[in-house]
Amino acid sequence: MASLLYSIGRACARKAWLVLVVWLVALAAAGGSFAAFSGQLSNAFTLPGSETERLQNVLKDKVPEASHGTGQVVISTDDDKPLTGKQKSQIADALSGAEKVDGVASTTNPFQTKSSIEESKSQLDDAARQLEGAWGQLGSGQQQLEDGRQKVDQAQKQLDETKQKAAASPDADQAKGQLDEQQKQIDKQRSELDGKQDEFEKNRDQLKERQQEYDQKLKLFDLSKSAALVSQDGTTAVASISFDKSEQNISQDTKDSLVKTIDDAGIEGVSIDYSQSIAQDLGALAGPAEIIGVVVALVVLLIMLGTIVAAGLPILTALIGVGIGVLITMSLSAVIDIQQITPMLGLMLGLAVGIDYSLFILNRHRVNLREGHRLTDSIALANGTSGNAVVFAGTTVIIALLALNVVGIPFLGIMGTTAAMCVLIAVLISVTLTPALLGLIGLRVLNKNERAAYHGHAGKHLKTKTLREAHGWSSVVTRHPVLVIIGAVVALGIIAIPTASMRLGLPDSSTESVDSTDYKAYKTIEDKFGAGANGTILAVAELPSDTDESTANDLQLKIAEKIKQQDDVKNVVPGPISKDHSVEVFQVTPEEGPAAESTENLVNDLRNLSSETQKDDDVTLGVTGQTGGNIDISQILSQALPGYIGIVLGLSFVIMVLVFRSILVPLIATLGFLFSLLASFGGVVAIYQWGWLGQIFQVHDATIVLSFLPTLAVGILFGLAMDYQMFLVSGMREAHTHGANARTAVVMGYNQSARVVVAAAIIMFSVFGGFVFSELTMIRSIGFGLAFGVLLDAFVIRMSLIPAAMHLLGESAWWLPRWLDKILPNVDVEGASLERHNDEETPDRQ
Repeated sequence: MASLLYSIGRACARKAWLVLVVWLVALAAAGGSFAAFSGQLSNAFTLPGSETERLQNVLKDKVPEASHGTGQVVISTDDDKPLTGKQKSQIADALSGAEKVDGVASTTNPFQTKSSIEESKSQLDDAARQLEGAWGQLGSGQQQLEDGRQKVDQAQKQLDETKQKAAASPDADQAKGQLDEQQKQIDKQRSELDGKQDEFEKNRDQLKERQQEYDQKLKLFDLSKSAALVSQDGTTAVASISFDKSEQNISQDTKDSLVKTIDDAGIEGVSIDYSQSIAQDLGALAGPAEIIGVVVALVVLLIMLGTIVAAGLPILTALIGVGIGVLITMSLSAVIDIQQITPMLGLMLGLAVGIDYSLFILNRHRVNLREGHRLTDSIALANGTSGNAVVFAGTTVIIALLALNVVGIPFLGIMGTTAAMCVLIAVLISVTLTPALLGLIGLRVLNKNERAAYHGHAGKHLKTKTLREAHGWSSVVTRHPVLVIIGAVVALGIIAIPTASMRLGLPDSSTESVDSTDYKAYKTIEDKFGAGANGTILAVAELPSDTDESTANDLQLKIAEKIKQQDDVKNVVPGPISKDHSVEVFQVTPEEGPAAESTENLVNDLRNLSSETQKDDDVTLGVTGQTGGNIDISQILSQALPGYIGIVLGLSFVIMVLVFRSILVPLIATLGFLFSLLASFGGVVAIYQWGWLGQIFQVHDATIVLSFLPTLAVGILFGLAMDYQMFLVSGMREAHTHGANARTAVVMGYNQSARVVVAAAIIMFSVFGGFVFSELTMIRSIGFGLAFGVLLDAFVIRMSLIPAAMHLLGESAWWLPRWLDKILPNVDVEGASLERHNDEETPDRQ
């Protein structure tokens, strides 16, 4: 590989303009592909194959209107007084106009809903009065029947007594006719009473049916009366918008047109805010904060290299590479579902590694020039040595990112794959375009004094320090290795403490900027209707296929009441029933917001309730919708995280055994990575979940940790940790194999690589840190986690703990069992064999 890269570097330096044109054409092609094929980015996260996704498909088939994306428009008076009749009329007109927007299926006027509910209440009150009167009349009729029977029974008794007396008298035959006539009259009266009793029972049964119907309607009303989102003080109303597509497929044009239509309706004296599903702009990728990160990286490069030409080269190559990678990613959105955060991740990672990889080659080229190599030979040698390390380091990052596909979350696999593509492009550009640009700029890669030295005109002010002498931080590390190790472990352990309480989830609109419309909408709803109204849960009941309408209605009420009995349920609104009566939908409002632990518990409780409903009524109950889906994703990622960490740590250990031909060095480095990883998680939890230093990092409503942040961080930080480990410790190993004792080799390797590793870490920290204040809130915690992780791993682990431990271990640090030494392949990461071959030749100056 080293020889191949040497040849590539030489060829690219000689054909510099051709290489540059090829990459610019590739950039233009990526831009053309983006213009022709780019589709809609998504802000919704789905989990194919999950129960949530299955139920969503059931709704699409059985109850299509329940599967459409929805949004909320929050309207509040500016003077905090109840909305006037004129304002209500203007709101109605605005919503009517919104229904005409392409992509909007329907709108719900909260005042009409409230009026309908009030009318239903009035009708129920009238029905209650009518029933009360009917039951009263029925009771009166029953009493009359009982009185009539008592009179007939009394007459019958008297007649029977008369018959007994007449039978004993001599005139019995004469009285018989008269008595028989009286008996006929009594029998007739009894028959009439029996008829009236039958009619009474029929009326009573009818009244019972009316009473049952009323009771059912009353219970449904009690469940549904909360559907009218008009605040009790009348100052705030929430209009619901239903789109004709699922949330992830709502176009930005539809959202923009909807907002413009309502904003331009001229509703006087009100503030209008929109929920995240409407307000989120899926087009913005980078803002001022990200640009500041690149500027800081440029400043670091300028300080390190001392020339603006050299400092700008890594920035230029990284921008070209990340441009190609991000544009290709955006183009793929036409054929696969790509989240908005996916190109952001590629942008962030592509910039960081692109700058660092180019810097490693550039720095080695500068060293070669200072040693007197000819320009083209220096470029080729830098590409064959440091470029070889870049390829190896980039490969570890790519493998770690591709390993995200084993987690079982498709969107996370796409993130990892597209980010790996951006890293691959960064590697290819580093080993081709960087040598080409180095050939174009010539000796301007050196500062004035270094160019003078190259031409043999250097003065006494140019002094070099011996690599065998410890100075600066390396002297502290080698003099007090035990204290350094203990200090590093204790510091990282303390920072990692919050990790134990980490809760994963997908943050809601409460994490958005306080000036954003979706944050204002969220807080207004929370204040006026309760936090749970921001994250309603969609429960779906699947009924037996032969269920009739009456049974379906009875089951709807029964299931709703069971749901209402669960803990942390504020209200339940029964929704539509499918035409074949096999599916029923319920909108469940929890007590707390969508990211609250109680809401997660409620979703689990509702799913557990299915066993009860299935046993009692052969009904399966499930949960779908955004809230349920987000919880599913978070739970699966929480379960998969330990296994993924295990895979990465195992991979880390094997790679380093191959590279460093040692057991203890990889073991220490792997444990060090684990320490820095847990500490970076601790920092994320402290800031984004606990709210520490919230004012600095713009965390105003601390909530939960982004569910896929830990998994992403493991893959990315592992690859970057391997970069620094490779560039720092490979120099120590090379010095040791060249005859230096183990402790001297630590100092030599440290002095040789520390400066460029520090600069690379600062650059990486700056680029990631720029995303901490990104316009896209979801990327902020990722930016912080990666920036903090790089800072800890580079300076605490690689620059402190590793050299301290290796200095303490001495020769035993490089111990390797003989049987293992025989079977391991010789991995020449730094291209040492190539370097030795070139050292045999006397360099000629150009």
